[in-house]
Amino acid sequence: MKNMRIQLYATLACFLLTLVTTYGQGWKLYEEAAKGESYAKFDCVALLDSTSVSVQPTGQGSFAVCKVIKVQTPKGAVANRVIKYDYDPLTAHAEFKRVTIYHADGQIEEVDVKKTCDYAAPARAIYWGARQIMIEVGALNPGDVIDYEIAKKGFTYALLGAVPEDDSRFIPPMRGQFYDIVPFWSSEPTVRKVYKVSIPMEKEMQFQFYQGECTSSMRYEDGRKAYTFAMEDMMPFRREPNMVDLFDAAPKLMMSSTPHWKDKSLWFNKVNEDYGSFAPLPEAQKKVDELIKGKKTEMEKIAVLTHWVADNIRYAGISMGKGEGYTLHDTKMNYTDRCGVCKDIAGTLVSFLRMAGFEAYPAMTMAGSRVESIPADHFNHCVAVVKLADGTYMPLDPTWVPFCRELWSSAEQQQNYLPGVPEGSDLCLTPVSAPENHYVRIKADNRLDANGTLRGTFTIQAEGQSDSNIRSIFTRGFQSQWRATMERQLLAVSPKARLLSVDYGRNPKDYQAAPIQIIFRYEIPDYAMQGEKEMLFKPLVMNNLYNQVRSYLRIDTEMKERKYGFKDACSRLVELDETIQLPSGYRLINGPKEDTMQGTGADFANKIKECICKQEFSGLSENARRLYKEKLSWPAWSSRFAEMVETYSERENQI
Repeated sequence: MKNMRIQLYATLACFLLTLVTTYGQGWKLYEEAAKGESYAKFDCVALLDSTSVSVQPTGQGSFAVCKVIKVQTPKGAVANRVIKYDYDPLTAHAEFKRVTIYHADGQIEEVDVKKTCDYAAPARAIYWGARQIMIEVGALNPGDVIDYEIAKKGFTYALLGAVPEDDSRFIPPMRGQFYDIVPFWSSEPTVRKVYKVSIPMEKEMQFQFYQGECTSSMRYEDGRKAYTFAMEDMMPFRREPNMVDLFDAAPKLMMSSTPHWKDKSLWFNKVNEDYGSFAPLPEAQKKVDELIKGKKTEMEKIAVLTHWVADNIRYAGISMGKGEGYTLHDTKMNYTDRCGVCKDIAGTLVSFLRMAGFEAYPAMTMAGSRVESIPADHFNHCVAVVKLADGTYMPLDPTWVPFCRELWSSAEQQQNYLPGVPEGSDLCLTPVSAPENHYVRIKADNRLDANGTLRGTFTIQAEGQSDSNIRSIFTRGFQSQWRATMERQLLAVSPKARLLSVDYGRNPKDYQAAPIQIIFRYEIPDYAMQGEKEMLFKPLVMNNLYNQVRSYLRIDTEMKERKYGFKDACSRLVELDETIQLPSGYRLINGPKEDTMQGTGADFANKIKECICKQEFSGLSENARRLYKEKLSWPAWSSRFAEMVETYSERENQI
């Protein structure tokens, strides 16, 4: 049955794509297909999701976005009462061309598209200039079908110069080039999804489908090349806990008329050099000279300049001024305003490095997901590169490292980036940052008395991303809050805990001086539960202490199988050590224990031993990587992983 349907689709695809608008009910074929058992449980079904693009020689695209949705339940009726579509007014214009409701009782209703509302897109963590068109279709009932078309012109990415008022603002920055990234996934089941693009005969298009399969064809139509991509029976994408980014796992189509990444690199270099983004500024030069004074090595100079820019140029969620998109704002604007988006912060650092005598350039990257081999402009972030004395380029990201001892945030490790260098460059990849670069070490020396009271000290030390996490109370919080924050760590262990004293080190605000080190002195009454002749307790270092840097506690091991790779926030080394002096006459019932585990995800080493009246607990030592593209041997790894965490993180000891 399915094969027959696919053959029928292939025969009628072009016909239906052209006539669905004219005759209004070309989706009837797909409605029959949606009556299958696999669609019955959903609140609504997309019968057809079709996009047709006509590309001009300038690279501008004219999009016809058609969608047909069938309502199947009252919940689906409510969810589809308002149709929404997001767009960026700087790069595109979008409007509803038609909206037709085919009611289950046979009535056909044409919605007045003049009632369309155009709002700023809902604000999230960061404000963007994106907008949203929406139209209310009125009350719906199960069985109703919504058929609408949206006309859009422009492109998906940002502009170069001041925004003109005419249609030239819809021409892509890299004039003449067309690129698109088409998701072939949805939150609702889709009977058929089609993407068709028509380009001038002289343009060459390269494309690739990732994380799945689709049907594709190319034909000549009216002196142009027409590419068609289609997928049938597209079910909703189901996310997995801790999985890699959606774009790295879900089916997607990427296409571009740009031949190589090197072409993009050369273009990115030229547009910024021509614009004068990094012109020196006398007052900025004075600050640079002040910062590098006394610094002898290139890394000392690079570090002090990167940290100053990271700490002093605030992030603003919307770009302003004449230079937009891939053109970085000039030094004068950035240094005067002391705020901006990522490109402004990166541009300031490039200017500072050049004024210090370095060769430096901007680079594009994609925060959160990988950039594929097809040069389709999959970027959302701007960083910098500096040329070292040995001729290599080093990536720097001042946006992600405020008050951080790193120069490139290891939360971004294994990230692709494209430098805009004069010789041109292919895609580059940031390396894996070794776990020991992000260690957190907690070492405790405790005494347990016969009443169950625990007294002692513990020291926490951290580096890299772990350092930034723990140190944030000092670099971002008020000094009046420091002690209360420290007390909360102990109260998470026991509500009876009392912080006697805390040593923050010389100057915890000076994150560049040395890794963080904090020493706690405390007592916790009734820490051990008492019986007639025994006591029960947990090692302090394993009892809810600084869980925010123990990322392994947040890995979901309940899944029996994984379909996709998974990731953690950052590679990390966790070392937890505790020595407990037991009360006179008591000994450890559990006895010595030693265990290790090695795997592609993380390594563990654990040990409990008893020496006369002391228990030495070498706790869970995590040596974890960040990004695991492979699915691993998940069932065996996850079950063993869960066992180790339960045994050593939640272990109760009897004496």
